[in-house]
Amino acid sequence: MTKDTLRTYRRHLGRGTRRERLFYVIAAALIGAVIPAAIAFAQSVGDFYKNRDMDLYIGYSTGGAYDFYARAIGRYMGHHIPGNPTLVPKNMEGAGSLRLANFLYRVAPHDGSALGTFGRGIAFDPLLIGQGDAFDAQKFSWIGSANNEVSVCVAMKDSGITKFEDLFTKELTVGGTGASADTDQFPRVLNATLGTHFKIVEGYPGGNDVLLAMERGEVKGRCGWSWSSVKTTRKDWIDSNKMIVLVQLSLTKHPDMPNVPLITDFAKTDEQRAILKLVFARNVMGRPYVAPPNIPADRLAALRKAFMDTMQDKEFLSEADKSQLEINPVSGEAVEKLVKDVYATPADIIAKAKSAAATQ
Repeated sequence: MTKDTLRTYRRHLGRGTRRERLFYVIAAALIGAVIPAAIAFAQSVGDFYKNRDMDLYIGYSTGGAYDFYARAIGRYMGHHIPGNPTLVPKNMEGAGSLRLANFLYRVAPHDGSALGTFGRGIAFDPLLIGQGDAFDAQKFSWIGSANNEVSVCVAMKDSGITKFEDLFTKELTVGGTGASADTDQFPRVLNATLGTHFKIVEGYPGGNDVLLAMERGEVKGRCGWSWSSVKTTRKDWIDSNKMIVLVQLSLTKHPDMPNVPLITDFAKTDEQRAILKLVFARNVMGRPYVAPPNIPADRLAALRKAFMDTMQDKEFLSEADKSQLEINPVSGEAVEKLVKDVYATPADIIAKAKSAAATQ
């Protein structure tokens, strides 16, 4: 019905019988609710985003790699979204970014006005941990990933650990940022699956805080650290041999590290290999960007396109290169498929991987 029809109903509010007046009141209320919704539904993507500030949430504290990536992307992505909104970075750390995942799923508006970046492993928490998550990863609106990531385990030179094999007989103390974070899950999985001896010191707000702890000598290493982040934040530790890279936590080697072994090289059985593949498949979505579920399809398509256009933006790539941010993008469609594929893993492998991730 049109606004003219609504005005006609309102003119009749003071006329007719009591029952007729009640009918006009109810009809006017219903039409008053429907018309704005219809207008919003018909709004173009450009009109929706024009002159808008978009919230870009970051699930970790300032100063870490997730923060660096998000702020760099935020400076350019708005130029590629119809209407050219301004992306406003907001840090929401907590529980290894699980707090942000729950917020995006349950609280943030589901209209395309908010997006965020959280840990690459968060999507698989319901499979591997199942505690503290209040979301269905398959229902998120996946925007894309800035990197197909390789993570590493490292040890400070004064730790006494010089190669990965040492961890089968010696203990290495590493910093953790949350039960569902890579820094905690990865060493737990390696301890349970391969028999390594990582000791996890939990409770650091973010990766940058773990690095400060390494400098102070509170911990002697970190396991579940993105190689791109290593190069961005502590390349000098590698160059000066202050820190040793022990193993690559991925399914394929990074070209920078041809002589550093893959974690799957240490699997002794097919079952161990399957568990490791399940856990480390997440690295394909190394720097994920995601919006709440059920945002309008045209806005999701626009955000996905804008993200991939940003990944090819010459000015963005120049800034990323200067900041040593590795860019190897994965589309939102590919990330969505990966999540669904992982959730289709056989139940017995999931159960064993979950047991390994939960082992303290």
